[in-house]
Amino acid sequence: MNENNSNQDVAALAADVGAGGAIPPHEIARLTDDIVQALKSVYDPEIPADIYELGLIYKVDIADDRMVHVEMTLTTPNCPSAAELPVMVETAVAMVPGVAGAKVEVVWDPPWDQSRMSEEARVALNLW
Repeated sequence: MNENNSNQDVAALAADVGAGGAIPPHEIARLTDDIVQALKSVYDPEIPADIYELGLIYKVDIADDRMVHVEMTLTTPNCPSAAELPVMVETAVAMVPGVAGAKVEVVWDPPWDQSRMSEEARVALNLW
């Protein structure tokens, strides 16, 4: 992944949440991997790249009760998929085995820009 992509820290961020908590570290690692895969299954209908590689996921928190809170953004406040993308993310994450439920919060700070995209997304969108 591109070193500028904030998503490179999502797995580490989610893994830190369970340290010393009710969920064993090996289970946090599995949940984190499965949540990332679930996020990679969600595509913006307007863009041929998944939201994780686009850099739209800012934060993932796994609580001790296995509820997952996701902070994400959109490419623009005027995104035509603004209503459906958060629901798609919530549904995908909630379907991960071992997750009790998911809540998505759309945030605008920091604003999204192309530097958050991974190399994979840049290749898919031919942005070099």
